[in-house]
Amino acid sequence: MAHTPISIRRLPPQTVNRIAAGEVVERPASVIKELVENAIDAGASQVDIRYEDGGRAVITITDDGKGMSREELPIAIERHATSKLSPNDAGEWDLLNIGTMGFRGEALPSIGSIARLTITTQTESDDSAWEISVEGGAETKPKPAPRFAMHGTRVDVRDLFYATPARLKFLKSERSETLAISDIVKRLAMANPAVGMSLSNGNRITLKVARQSGDQEGRLARLASILGADFGDNAIEIDKEREGIHLTGFAGLPTYSRGNAQHQYLFVNGRPVRDKLLHGAVRGAYQDFLARDRYPVVALYIDLPSDHVDVNVHPAKSEVRFRNPGLVRGLIVSALRHSLAAAGHRASTTVSDYALGKIQAEQPQYAFQQNYNRPYNGAPAPYRHDPAMQPLVDGQIAAGMTANDYGFSAKVEEHGEGYAHDNHHEKQDFTANPLGAARAQLHETYVVAQTQDGIVIVDQHAAHERLVYERMKTAMAGQGVERQALLIPDIVDLGETDAVRVLARAEELAEMGLVIEPFGTGAVAVRETPALLGEMNIQSLLRDLADDISEYDEALSLKEKFEHVCGTMACHGSVRAGRRLNGAEMNALLRQMEDTPHSGQCNHGRPTYVELKLADIERLFGRR
Repeated sequence: MAHTPISIRRLPPQTVNRIAAGEVVERPASVIKELVENAIDAGASQVDIRYEDGGRAVITITDDGKGMSREELPIAIERHATSKLSPNDAGEWDLLNIGTMGFRGEALPSIGSIARLTITTQTESDDSAWEISVEGGAETKPKPAPRFAMHGTRVDVRDLFYATPARLKFLKSERSETLAISDIVKRLAMANPAVGMSLSNGNRITLKVARQSGDQEGRLARLASILGADFGDNAIEIDKEREGIHLTGFAGLPTYSRGNAQHQYLFVNGRPVRDKLLHGAVRGAYQDFLARDRYPVVALYIDLPSDHVDVNVHPAKSEVRFRNPGLVRGLIVSALRHSLAAAGHRASTTVSDYALGKIQAEQPQYAFQQNYNRPYNGAPAPYRHDPAMQPLVDGQIAAGMTANDYGFSAKVEEHGEGYAHDNHHEKQDFTANPLGAARAQLHETYVVAQTQDGIVIVDQHAAHERLVYERMKTAMAGQGVERQALLIPDIVDLGETDAVRVLARAEELAEMGLVIEPFGTGAVAVRETPALLGEMNIQSLLRDLADDISEYDEALSLKEKFEHVCGTMACHGSVRAGRRLNGAEMNALLRQMEDTPHSGQCNHGRPTYVELKLADIERLFGRR
């Protein structure tokens, strides 16, 4: 009887290593990430990184960790050999209780299979160093090397991907690879403030950070040294704990935002991660304060028991899975929102820095001459009492506010706080308040106030728009979202998977006025919709919600529609530019801003006021 030939083959170790290298070593930055993580796991307090030609030609990582002995060197370059995992008393290997950066034992053999790898190391007890080399998978035996320090390891990687030339074609330009290296080293440095790091491109040192303490103060110092001093001046401290999950770090003010999400740094148990759930939680927390095309700057650290998170998802270890993702997301959203609310009317200091920079950019003699010669064509609007300012009396919201008037029933007196009613009353001094005392209105748009050490310029429309918007939210939260029932339920076919996702959030959607229920397999019946949104494309909304819940685990589309409608209503219900305000109204506006959370920025994240310190103004005139 003829035997069927066997078509299944065992791959040789060298080929297996190259396959693994395709997952672990995506680009030069991946090599640096793996080797720096090894150094951190070895207890290093200083890691120095050097590279050339975007990491293609040379990568050298030197650390002062515990090092390896001669006997350990050959094992270190074997596939799936690691010192970071050990069996428990029952002989079981627990992959859900990882306490180190690395644990798979794939990095060194993978790098050695596609490049020229040399490892030089020594322990504190050894009299000499030992060296081993791997070139394209071909190993040498350990040999003595000159002693180079008390203890530690130096890993030298040359000619990356020389053994797999096809991979070189997929690398990007030297500049792109350099930026990727810089980004990953910065993230590792942020995650490990107790480790000093330096990064050199062969010609100069591009990053050098000193060791810091492991507390919040040391962490902020490390973040400021990497992200710039502005971040330290415009960050809010985060420190919340819930059910064993501890969230710490710093979040930038809404006015200190960026045009993309590259400046969001998230860490789980000291590991830099890029996780959709975490980024979605950050976006959800800020969606009420920023336009859709603006992104906050945050550095958040999540610490939780190692058996509550799975880091063994991808060989690159940049993705994680949480046992209770809803708890993690909820903690991030609530912690950020509470901290932003506690910041009150605070706005980014970079707003005033930008204003001063624009002033100093022009030559004074030309700037003054241009302003002097420029005719003013805008005739001032006649003064009239503005009904949009009525809620601003003594910082109080009128009692008996309904969902439709949003508190606009209070009356402003013609002569209000801060100004004399007659000759027998002295003017009240508000310069000690954070936003000072109103002194003038310029071009019927900007309120100028005097503080004890400077001036504040307020955009009256943007500021009042935020105040009205916050009141609308308070009214809706207190009385609930009004709904309108559909005469004929709208049936939306989403597919089984998306329908299950949306129906799982039915209670949350009902709180926002959208009432849904299952309708067969893969379909959803919409019974009621939010009255505030009027007529809408329900089909499109439900599909957007399904996408948001799938990607971010949050119903962002509906919230953003609410934000847009409320923002539009607030805009039309606010005091407009071009309206003259009397002294009482201007001071009432300033006092209400001080008492209202988030009043430092309008509904789109733009600043509502600019503060200029007296010292800065004196510099403009050469007094300092």
